[in-house]
Amino acid sequence: MFINAAIAQQKTDPWLEQLIRTRASPFLLGVLDKPDSFQYQLIYTKIDRDKNNRPQFTNYYLHVGKDPYFNPASTVKMPVAFCALEKLHALAIPGLSRNTPMLTDSSYSGQISVTRDSLSANGLPSIAQYIREIFLISDNDAYNRLYEFIGQETLNKKLWEKGYTGSRITRRFMPMSEEENRHTNTIRFVQDGKPIYTQPPAYSTIAFDYSKKHLVGRAHVNRKDSLIHAPMDFTTHNVLLLEDLQQLLQSVLFPLSVPEKQRFNLSKDDYRFLYQYMSELPRESHYPHYDTTEYFDSYAKFFLFKAGKSKPPAYIRVFNKPGWTYGFLTDVAYIVDFKNNVEFMLSGCIYVNSDGVLNDDKYDYDSIGYPFFKETGHIIYNYELKRPRKHIPHLEAFRLDYEDK
Repeated sequence: MFINAAIAQQKTDPWLEQLIRTRASPFLLGVLDKPDSFQYQLIYTKIDRDKNNRPQFTNYYLHVGKDPYFNPASTVKMPVAFCALEKLHALAIPGLSRNTPMLTDSSYSGQISVTRDSLSANGLPSIAQYIREIFLISDNDAYNRLYEFIGQETLNKKLWEKGYTGSRITRRFMPMSEEENRHTNTIRFVQDGKPIYTQPPAYSTIAFDYSKKHLVGRAHVNRKDSLIHAPMDFTTHNVLLLEDLQQLLQSVLFPLSVPEKQRFNLSKDDYRFLYQYMSELPRESHYPHYDTTEYFDSYAKFFLFKAGKSKPPAYIRVFNKPGWTYGFLTDVAYIVDFKNNVEFMLSGCIYVNSDGVLNDDKYDYDSIGYPFFKETGHIIYNYELKRPRKHIPHLEAFRLDYEDK
């Protein structure tokens, strides 16, 4: 149940809706028939190459709009990773790179100090290591440290300057007040024990528009584990629109396809680094190394594979960033089949919380959410396998050596 969230004009392409419905199982039709309950959105991005292998993009939409509110969850980690690398270039300090050890100090209430990372090769945290952990398993602490490195004000201004004016990233993923989230830590970069750069604590003075209330559900469990018989208030939470997520991913995978102001200032090596860890599976990673019984191959791959913990075939790679929290599931992905020369983008979100209680850890992820992503992914993939292409895409830019660390 969504309160005070009038549905604005939504984008729906009848062609996409018909494509999905004519191939949908009874389960999926049951979900599609209840857009008000599940609040699902889908963007299918068709990619056609010209004779010079330059991609052309066509977006098709299903119930895509700004309302009602959906929580972007961990998908906000994607632009934070991009902005962290961009900030390194802006600093332009000799010896400072994504691999430089990064030590975080506590400078304000609620903050923590971080000087070690047991999952890294040298036992030290770094921007590179945090980005690996963000894309491999969607680590919250890694996101928090990069949020602190960029700073709330710089982060949002950068996104707004790139045209994502309907989005905002206001908070870490740890219990903190709105005021505490405006404060960010002292951060030191060191090499062989010697300081290279010290970033002083910062305070964000940016003004966010909280005039529109975002109330979700019929009840929620608060931080004291008490059941509150009232909707959960998301008014001051993060906002990242599905269309913005799709464009953010496209801007890094295909930077020349978006206006210059929308691109991130990254090096070729940065792009290669991001492609590696957007698509790598947990079992392929040495540092960090993960228990693959918990972090299975499709742990962070919703489209095509997540339901039933399916194992992706070697010739398919998914470059993506998912998110899941409070019954909201989101994934934004670029899917490549090197065997059949197929490529497309697929972005989607759904709300699966049948009891209407938030923060009780009782959501319909396994029974509805993940199967929704798996089946819609297969419908689009099977369509892509059969659709004619004037020019076969050359996909070598995305073929990576996952043993090369």
